[in-house]
Amino acid sequence: MTNAKLLKEKITASGVTITFLADKLRCSRNRIYSILEGSECTASEIVGLSEAIHLTKEERDTIFLSEKVIENH
Repeated sequence: MTNAKLLKEKITASGVTITFLADKLRCSRNRIYSILEGSECTASEIVGLSEAIHLTKEERDTIFLSEKVIENH
């Protein structure tokens, strides 16, 4: 499950727009808003978002991997 609150904070801090993210991910702005509401992401969306807002691996994992997955790692 996506940590939508933290993702929103990171996007705001990065200064990028929803339109920029949609262009980067080659998806609609509605899809970005869906992700920001907690919708699950595909692997390519995770990679695209991580690159666009310059997430570290740790930040990426905290945002996109559920605690259950991290605990089992």
